Amino acid sequence: MRGLRVLRAEWTKFRTVRGWVLGAFGATLASVLFLLVGTASTNQSSNRHTQDAVTLPVGPGGEAVNDSFFFLHEALTGDGSITVSVTALTGVLAREPGRTSPGTTPWAKTGILVKQSLDQGSQYAAMMVTGAHGVRMQDNFTHDRAGLPGRPSATSPHWLRLVRAGSTVTGYDSADGAHWTERGSTRLAGLPATVQVGLFTASPAAVQTSGSRGGTSPAVATGTFGHVALGGSWARGSRPDRWRGVQVGRDAGTSGSYAENTSGAYARTRSGFSVTGAGDIAPVVGGPSLGPAYTIENFLVGTFAALIVLAVVAVQFVTAEYRRGLIGTTLAAAPGRGRLLAAKAAVVVTVAFTVGVVAAAISIPLGRQRAHATHFLVFTVPRAVELRAVLGTGLLLAATAACSLALGAVLRRSTTAITVVVVTTVLPYLLAVSGVLPASVAQWLLRLTPAAGFAVQQTLPRYAHVLTVYTPSSGYFPLSPWGGYAVLGGWTVLALAAATLLLRRRDV
Repeated sequence: MRGLRVLRAEWTKFRTVRGWVLGAFGATLASVLFLLVGTASTNQSSNRHTQDAVTLPVGPGGEAVNDSFFFLHEALTGDGSITVSVTALTGVLAREPGRTSPGTTPWAKTGILVKQSLDQGSQYAAMMVTGAHGVRMQDNFTHDRAGLPGRPSATSPHWLRLVRAGSTVTGYDSADGAHWTERGSTRLAGLPATVQVGLFTASPAAVQTSGSRGGTSPAVATGTFGHVALGGSWARGSRPDRWRGVQVGRDAGTSGSYAENTSGAYARTRSGFSVTGAGDIAPVVGGPSLGPAYTIENFLVGTFAALIVLAVVAVQFVTAEYRRGLIGTTLAAAPGRGRLLAAKAAVVVTVAFTVGVVAAAISIPLGRQRAHATHFLVFTVPRAVELRAVLGTGLLLAATAACSLALGAVLRRSTTAITVVVVTTVLPYLLAVSGVLPASVAQWLLRLTPAAGFAVQQTLPRYAHVLTVYTPSSGYFPLSPWGGYAVLGGWTVLALAAATLLLRRRDV
């Protein structure tokens, strides 16, 4: 009961000081205003060539995906299998405008595909040969399994096979076409009786991974296939020489491949087919290939401004009593100093969490609306991830407010305590994400300082089978969302422990 009385007294103290209440509202407003200013400046820098689409295709798991490739296919009904040999994967890279050279990107891919439909984002399973990662089985954009290593050749082809049985598709590969190894099996829930089956080729842009931001170069790939063999019910219902070629997706999505080559092509060869294509079949990630698109993090850009305002409020919530000589009265009324600090922390944590959640809940739909109005792409994430970003913003501000309060109790001076918060939390974050620091330095800052807590807002996925620049300036923190928040939580606990100890030992 005594603890509740102390908590009530501290809450009454907070809400009766107009400056602190206005500070809470001001933090919310600052966060939203930074979003409006940021999106306005970006929109003004856009041009008439901005993509007309306002959303990216969405995969089965709710994630944004690239699903643009050239497909030589036919609609086939029932269960069956498709088997083919791949004798070559070649390509062309645009090193600079007007100049090209032979070569393939590491995740250029060609092979066989079973796809639910020609709609972008629909379910699929594929066996493929890649530019630098050997044979892979991939399905539904986010799943990847390794197969045979190395590149195929006319004398040493890689054999690929997909077998459909109901909703289950199983992938195999072989070095000789006689001895097969199963590489994986996936269940494509709700797969219809009739699916699209055939040969495909895609090639994401070449990504320059050096530096903090990197860059991309367009790329096109060509897969060369031997004879296509169909089994099961498919063998009776199809003739590969009557298959038709189609460009899935009207462009290369965010893969960065140039438009004049994204339509793809195919040709008959003496032994089978050659299929040329660009684009990619993979989840969308951040980095230089994302292009004119917004992410959830872009809509939360004003969080650091709200953090500064709340840090000022939290610090003054304790230092004002030292400055006005009222701390003695407060401690006399609440002799449990640890209890007093806990009550103050509970007040600022509740206020900061509420501000963070409200600001994020306003900023995300507002940012999405502004992006759609200006025809910018919006990076789609699963609802659970978006919810974590909203709640995480509240938790980020709550932990920082508690840490600021503790620093105020330790240092007893508002200016000094606020400066420490800015230098240890806001400044490392801004330096890391702005790209002014080397990527390695930025990553260490976001591992060791309280700024690591901003990782809880990260929604950009990281995939081993998608190449990009995974650095803070591209939206990628070195720690997981909850791992980064744990670092901030650790600093907060240490600060609160130091404040409690000093409150008990120092004369007031």
